[in-house]
Amino acid sequence: MPTDEDSTPSGRKKRFDALRNAQVILDAAAAAFVAGGIDTPVRDIAARAGVGMGTLYRHFPTRADLVVAVYRHQVEACAEAAPRLIDEAPSPHQALEQWVNLFVDFLVTKHGLADVVSGDTAGADALHRYFVERLVPAGDLLLEAVFGPAATPINGYTLLRGIGNLCIGTDSLYDTRQAVRMFVRGVLGTRD
Repeated sequence: MPTDEDSTPSGRKKRFDALRNAQVILDAAAAAFVAGGIDTPVRDIAARAGVGMGTLYRHFPTRADLVVAVYRHQVEACAEAAPRLIDEAPSPHQALEQWVNLFVDFLVTKHGLADVVSGDTAGADALHRYFVERLVPAGDLLLEAVFGPAATPINGYTLLRGIGNLCIGTDSLYDTRQAVRMFVRGVLGTRD
């Protein structure tokens, strides 16, 4: 399905290679943000993507444009992964656990987003609405696959908030993934 990002400012459709380059840049930026944070130098992202700086800046004229595009890209990846994982994983529990790992990776890249969109209250509000509209249904879908529609102990929004709150810690003694695993196991009613 075409999106606004598939068109140029003049309304023309982007060429296939331009769309592919944008996708490669988004994937490289997301990986770089997970590994090194949102302040990863743009030249490192271009090198990781295998494109020149000019190509990167043609697609994403500012760091804020790149960060917001990565945010939207990862929201879509998480939203689309939920039904796929339910179909492919050996069990609904494993689908939920695999999806939570994707969501935690997304949350790592989200750190620093507030600084990037500071002063743009409307833009920040729009991103939050987009996040909620796309990911709460994914969380609900996964929880319903695990528990059935009438027996979920929490809703998708609470799942996302709980995981999100656990991902705020950044000191070296705090193991985010361990805390999230414990939370999810508590939701699932399982033990180590």
